[in-house]
Amino acid sequence: MSSQQQPHGRRERNKQEKLERITAAAHELFLERGVDEVTTQQIADKADIGTGTLFLYAKTKSELLLLVQNSSYQDALSVGKARAAQTVDALGAIMAIVRPVVECNRKQVDNGRTYLREIVFGDPEEPYHLAALTLTVQTENEFAAVLGRGGATDPARAAALAHIVSAVMFLAMAATINIGKSVDEIVLEIEDQVRVLVG
Repeated sequence: MSSQQQPHGRRERNKQEKLERITAAAHELFLERGVDEVTTQQIADKADIGTGTLFLYAKTKSELLLLVQNSSYQDALSVGKARAAQTVDALGAIMAIVRPVVECNRKQVDNGRTYLREIVFGDPEEPYHLAALTLTVQTENEFAAVLGRGGATDPARAAALAHIVSAVMFLAMAATINIGKSVDEIVLEIEDQVRVLVG
């Protein structure tokens, strides 16, 4: 029994190791050149795998971008959640969540904008796209938790306000007019709008 489980464990570890190599290679190349300037062959070469193997993990370059950005987004959301927990006022706590998300999205502006477009228009049945949508829901839940602290806002209203905050944040990051803006400028734009909602 033990000898049967060991190869399965090794196979799973090998799959995870390849996935990590693919993610690291795609992350580095996308950050350096932008998603539009990178080929799947270049990613496979950098990850030291065959292109066929790459397509077992992600069928398209868009899926690879989702894989990479989802990982960064998850990390950013964790940072924001921790910072929000240490911030007393609602506006400050919401912005503590917003800032790392904006920072992660703006590391490479075209990648960030393409990622947001994939979230909105991509195939929700595709696993990496579903993971991205799940992250947006988690973000809204964090906003709602801040707004509902201590019963300050009833849960339904907090959820509605959180949805608006999320929309404001994503639109500010995706808007063509904001391409040249810095992280600080985008965060300030979001904060000005959120302040109207939370007072």
